[in-house]
Amino acid sequence: MSAAPATLDPAGPPAAPPAPIGVVIADDQALLRGSFEVLVGSAPDLRVLGTAEDGERAVAVAARVRPDVVLMDVRMPNVDGIEATARICAAQAGVRVLILTTFDLDEYVYAALRAGASGFLLKDTPPADLLAAIRVVASGEALLSPSVTRRLITEFAARPAARPLPALDAVTAREREVLRLVAEGLSNTEITEALHVSRGTLKTHVGRLLHKLGARDRAQLVIAAYESGLVTAGRRAEPLPGALPGRGSGDR
Repeated sequence: MSAAPATLDPAGPPAAPPAPIGVVIADDQALLRGSFEVLVGSAPDLRVLGTAEDGERAVAVAARVRPDVVLMDVRMPNVDGIEATARICAAQAGVRVLILTTFDLDEYVYAALRAGASGFLLKDTPPADLLAAIRVVASGEALLSPSVTRRLITEFAARPAARPLPALDAVTAREREVLRLVAEGLSNTEITEALHVSRGTLKTHVGRLLHKLGARDRAQLVIAAYESGLVTAGRRAEPLPGALPGRGSGDR
């Protein structure tokens, strides 16, 4: 008898595992820099591509290795973390910056987000939460802790007047609803429930908002909503049917 013909697997060869998330660590304290390097390197889906002891070096390293995420300290010699963030974000649209600092100060929050940072965490954040934060910002989402969100809103409340944002003229009524809820800190799940839309539809709306407003991520959308006066600090937008109270920022 002849051997039975070999059959082909209709599913094809197994998919290759995703490439690890490339990370650059910038901190002027060698001990902390080394600790972060060990922690990030311990995660199988993350890879440390380089380290930097100041902002100027961080910009150079990021330009050379093109990471997915930069963990950025704020207070560093030569060039501080805020200026380094601005330079990196201006040069490389695909790089996300996650600010890490021991200083929970208002001016750092606003300045870092205006510079293009996608997240802001204190250095006493638990290790597992820090690793999760890297994954969140690498995926293109913004990450703001509840305390940071409160400080950001307080910053906007102290500002005297809204700044005109002509790009809002191209935003549809439904997109404005989405923008209001994003700015109030609702997660994707909460927004889909409030507006009775699918996650796919919501992602389409968010993607269009990012494009129309020239924003890098949700953090930039929050800034645009408050600076334009679409949402006013201290006064929530009119509630929508079925809306749920926000429970912090970011996508859950």
